[in-house]
Amino acid sequence: MAVRPILLLFSGNCSLMLMRFDLDSPTRRRLGYGLIDQIDNFFASLPDRPVQLPAGERSFAPLNHSLPEQGEDAERVLTEICQELIAKGFHVPSANYFGLMNPTPTYIGVMAELMVAGLNPQLATVKRSQLASKIEHETVRWIGERVGWPGEFNGTFTTGGNEANFSGLALALAAKFPDFIEDGAASVSGQPVLYASEEAHHSIDKSAGLLGIGRKALRRIAVNEDIQLDTGALEKAIAADIRAGKKPFCVVATAGTTNSGAIDDLAALAEICRHHDLWLHVDGAYGGSAIFSDVHRSLLRGIELADSIAIDPHKWMAMPLAAGVVLTRHPEMLEHAFAVAAPYMPKAAEAKGVDNSRISTQWTRRMNSLKLWLTLRVHGRQAYEEHIDRQIKLADSFAKWLETSPHFELAVARKLPIVAFRLRNKSLSNDALSDAHARIVDEVTSDGQRWISETKVRGRSVLRMMVISYLTEERHLQALQEALTRAASHGSA
Repeated sequence: MAVRPILLLFSGNCSLMLMRFDLDSPTRRRLGYGLIDQIDNFFASLPDRPVQLPAGERSFAPLNHSLPEQGEDAERVLTEICQELIAKGFHVPSANYFGLMNPTPTYIGVMAELMVAGLNPQLATVKRSQLASKIEHETVRWIGERVGWPGEFNGTFTTGGNEANFSGLALALAAKFPDFIEDGAASVSGQPVLYASEEAHHSIDKSAGLLGIGRKALRRIAVNEDIQLDTGALEKAIAADIRAGKKPFCVVATAGTTNSGAIDDLAALAEICRHHDLWLHVDGAYGGSAIFSDVHRSLLRGIELADSIAIDPHKWMAMPLAAGVVLTRHPEMLEHAFAVAAPYMPKAAEAKGVDNSRISTQWTRRMNSLKLWLTLRVHGRQAYEEHIDRQIKLADSFAKWLETSPHFELAVARKLPIVAFRLRNKSLSNDALSDAHARIVDEVTSDGQRWISETKVRGRSVLRMMVISYLTEERHLQALQEALTRAASHGSA
């Protein structure tokens, strides 16, 4: 007879209480419908919802609740926490969020997450997941086909760009130093070194450290006027490392830097890698999604020459967190880098396809692919064609406004829907400019309605906005422009 899992709790008078995890059907339905209603109301509010509370109402103090010994009413707890998260949260899905690369998720993606949480498929092996693994394999195939690789390829979903970049560098080490996976850095006759631009993501530094070659093995190369990795400086760095007995093995190109949306010259870097027998990894966590656009595919000219690519669907493809992907045109390297035999995970003779546990850093695997697969099934690739084109046009509209603004100017040529701009005051030192920009950000964001940020490009302070929500319209940009103008006017008064 099946035994229901229960949690045994004792009240203060020692009377036995049974807190069953398996709620009955009427309770499940009531809780589910209630939560969906609140999420639906939240989505309906997003076109005009403030990003956060006004500055004076924000609280960053930690919660200090005691560990609950006995349960509370589920409906009340769920309702309260959902309402509190909405009322007091920081809402990156808002149309007024012009911040980092966190989008408004597609509602189909949200439904997919509910399905994954409820069905809880385990994608470590094909035998133990079956259809779920086949859906992931198909989604990887769809993405790889858009890259345009002429031969075989494979890949796997990850938790995000950090893991995807880590995996790409692990593949590079495994390919260039065949004994590295088993014997480590001691098997290499010199210090392995890799190269990325000074604007490349910090996950490359993290990965170098975690892979055992050390963060100092990463050579940060200066960028040119277009904020692209300077190919001449790269060639000099490679030559210097070779003369010093180092072992260059990889170049990391960026397709969409976080600070400004710059895209490295992928074709030129591929040629350098070919000449020096280096692995080319493209960090396309944000900009790599442009492969889904026929109109803007040229932004990524040369991406099909990469050995591996990282893409985050939870950025430009509007997926709920978290969903990253790493792909390679050297599929045999996936198993070389990640496969480990385990007797408790046998492969069924009849199972088709590679087990995800053999091509991934993870063992237990969540189904992060379903949200993208379902969104493509329901909306189609053409929806992304329109989504990408619309956001680029909105960002271009904002950049054109800067041309006539008496206060601001474009700091970096726009490639993607990220606009880096600055005050027109050329007499300010970089520290003074950074302080002035910080004051503008504080004033623009103080009422909580919208969010922008200050960052640095080539070491110089810039203001940064990006169009990341599919709900953002021209009216939201106009309101941001008015807020920026007021803030700049106050600063010059």
